[in-house]
Amino acid sequence: MSLFSQPTTPGGPTLAEVGEFGLIDMITAGLPERSDVLIGPGDDGAVLTIDGPVVCSVDLLIEGVHFKTQWSPAESVGRKAIAVNVADIEAMGGTATGAVVGFAAPPDTPQAWVLDFARGLRAECDTTGVALLGGDITRSDEIAISVTVFGTLEGRAAVTRSGARPGDVVALCGRSGWAAAGWAVLGRGFRSPRAAVTAYQVPEVPYGQGKVAALAGATSMIDISDGLLADLGHIAERSGVSIDVHRDAFEVPDPLHAVAAATGSDPYILILTGGEDHGLAATFADGDVPQGWTVIGTVDEPADGPAVTVDGAAWDDSTGWDHYH
Repeated sequence: MSLFSQPTTPGGPTLAEVGEFGLIDMITAGLPERSDVLIGPGDDGAVLTIDGPVVCSVDLLIEGVHFKTQWSPAESVGRKAIAVNVADIEAMGGTATGAVVGFAAPPDTPQAWVLDFARGLRAECDTTGVALLGGDITRSDEIAISVTVFGTLEGRAAVTRSGARPGDVVALCGRSGWAAAGWAVLGRGFRSPRAAVTAYQVPEVPYGQGKVAALAGATSMIDISDGLLADLGHIAERSGVSIDVHRDAFEVPDPLHAVAAATGSDPYILILTGGEDHGLAATFADGDVPQGWTVIGTVDEPADGPAVTVDGAAWDDSTGWDHYH
């Protein structure tokens, strides 16, 4: 039985007692062999085979910024670390194939926490079909995680943020507002609705839908990480267009109604500005929207420069998350 098929228990040795190389051996033991990975963990670099152009993305997860250990189990943090990166590959219309992970933590971090984290990494890699290729481990004052994911476009052109055209429609695949609802709940010291909390801990990325959108002729696409309006703003700016989002295109699920009622807020603020769900938003020629995607707006000629509006009116509140504001 693999170490990663067994639950860990609290207590036990710390990273200072296990040591860097002992920890690496534990994390990499028993990784499955793959035909596209010629050299895996254990050397100065991994070697993999990818046909055609390579698409890659990197994300940082910092304790206290992207997760809190009292809010998210270690396994959830590991899963999230892979998911948020694969979402970026999906947003380019690609298929993720391999990942390398940088991990830093204080010496007194329990070994059990790190092994649970690694279990989450491997579980999400298995879900997405991504090979865990290796990485690096070092010490730091807080837990910090850097994941770089590589993928293939399989001969297709990348779908960028700059191709939206007036007359296109805007469509969404995946959830919006759920992670923000979970964050709001946890910030008040509660653990329900459980579905919202789980959405904050591990995003439900619509795996495979980036390729579906690309094959359907998506003219632009983006991963919703900082808030729907904020991220659509990137498409509007890069494409030189205006985007109008239609509020009545969204059904408000019960957990979001419950959180909004408990916090005295508007559930549409969660949906339109909440980040961390990592759904995909794309623009398509009208009639090209694939099954599984919901039309939520339109692309228009810019009136006074690129902009995002809601039901034809400017949005006066925050549009999403900015790490420095």
